[in-house]
Amino acid sequence: MKSPIFRPAAAADVEDAYRWYETQQIGLGDGFLDGVRAALEAIEAAPESYAIGHRDTRRALLPRFPYGLYYRIIANQVIVVAYFHAKRDPRRWQVRR
Repeated sequence: MKSPIFRPAAAADVEDAYRWYETQQIGLGDGFLDGVRAALEAIEAAPESYAIGHRDTRRALLPRFPYGLYYRIIANQVIVVAYFHAKRDPRRWQVRR
């Protein structure tokens, strides 16, 4: 499988979360990015192992952080549509394509 493709909104989600964690504690944002990488590696190893949720979108949880990585598999390609905090209203990411 090819490397994941990130929708611009998903990339912005990661950047926003990184900045927020860095304001809480120096280095915590880097820990968040480590969690993002770990989730991506798990998805790349077995992309279909995560359950399908809303409209063929799957969710992988980040280790240590209350975030989900939401993605779709289209033509043997992982498309990351959102990184979303578990406490946020899921309807906010569900409108993304």
